Amino acid sequence: MTIAAGAVSPAGSVNAYRPPGRNNSFFEDYGIWKEAPIFTGSTKFDPLPDVKNIMITGGAGFIACWLVRHLTLTYPHAYNIVSFDKLDYCSSLNNTRVLNDRRNFTFHQGDITNPSEVLGCLERYNIDTIFHFAAQSHVDLSFGNSYGFTHTNVYGTHVLLESAKKVGIKRFIHISTDEVYGEVKDDDDDLLETSILAPTNPYAASKAAAEMLVHSYQKSFKLPVIIVRSNNVYGPHQYPEKIIPKFACLLNRGRPVVLHGDGSPTRRYLFAGDAADAFDTILHKGQLGQIYNVGSYDEISNLSLCGKLLDEMGISHGTPDEFGRWVKYTHDRPFNDHRYAVDGTKLRQLGWDQKTSFAEGLRITVEWYRRFGEEWWGDISKVLSPFPVVTGMEVVSDHEPVSDHPQGAEGGFSSKRKTRSENGVGGGGQHVVAT
Repeated sequence: MTIAAGAVSPAGSVNAYRPPGRNNSFFEDYGIWKEAPIFTGSTKFDPLPDVKNIMITGGAGFIACWLVRHLTLTYPHAYNIVSFDKLDYCSSLNNTRVLNDRRNFTFHQGDITNPSEVLGCLERYNIDTIFHFAAQSHVDLSFGNSYGFTHTNVYGTHVLLESAKKVGIKRFIHISTDEVYGEVKDDDDDLLETSILAPTNPYAASKAAAEMLVHSYQKSFKLPVIIVRSNNVYGPHQYPEKIIPKFACLLNRGRPVVLHGDGSPTRRYLFAGDAADAFDTILHKGQLGQIYNVGSYDEISNLSLCGKLLDEMGISHGTPDEFGRWVKYTHDRPFNDHRYAVDGTKLRQLGWDQKTSFAEGLRITVEWYRRFGEEWWGDISKVLSPFPVVTGMEVVSDHEPVSDHPQGAEGGFSSKRKTRSENGVGGGGQHVVAT
């Protein structure tokens, strides 16, 4: 067990630990975070008397870091927040460095698939509440590295559940995804929490399997759990492998973006500040044993999203030629859900609602990436290439065909998408194409 670089221990001391085998620049503090705005949610509730020490897994990652900051800064005298993260390639200590001088914040480096590290953290900090965010979450990677997703998302959740059972956790809030429901047709109603799970890709399947373990521990061992299924979340601090930050960084460099297929699939987007409010609301108002959808009103196709990003960047795209200069196409996923749509009424009945419009959230997000995206994670050049490959902690470039037109359209590409072996990528390589 270690406290990672720049983290504050319970005694307030700072440990400059650097794990072996990792690039030290990953842990170096170059001060970029000091220039950035501090983002949190906006909710505040009366503190819960039976909650004192909250462990947030994946706390140096994107969505979880918003909740880490929100709870640490909103409840400084009520809750102690322990951010538990193994510091994967998509994490950054910059996401929570602003909290290093807070007495109620601790960063603890650990891996959810390591039982001794998990149990040690729970016991060391007398944890009574867990928010479980830590997961492999990029769908494209799951097609090429499904074993890794099963190991982290299923086995890691099992380790956490078993450890929580041993120490008598009072609340276990499991963060899942709307993708466990599978594809929703255009004319279908939004899905309720009672809808059947029908995942269509290895990532979603691993999250659904993790939910089954959570259910089993609730039924078999009376573990006090809540499950949360959210739409896509976006905002500052998201590693630029996902569509909004990746495309914003590419356009900021004067480079075109690359879409899967014809860009017609739609997604609903929720600003990260509203997501933090949702998790805060569920902590304070949610009922144990329940499932809550976190639903957004803002649904947009990937192709239309490109237009909004171009608008936000001030890039002209009014003619087909102008648009075609900035938006390119490549092969689609093996299977790409056309849309997801969940009904968030149950959560709204607890008092939560979406506050940030997509236009406002996108403006904030693009501005942040224009100012900080190039330095926040170190060199992001390779992940911004159309087809990077992730091998362990390293991101390397790869290449596949890109066209000015969608597949099947006149002038579109016709070559078959290469497999990792055809591209000469060794075992463990994971393709990343933004969606």
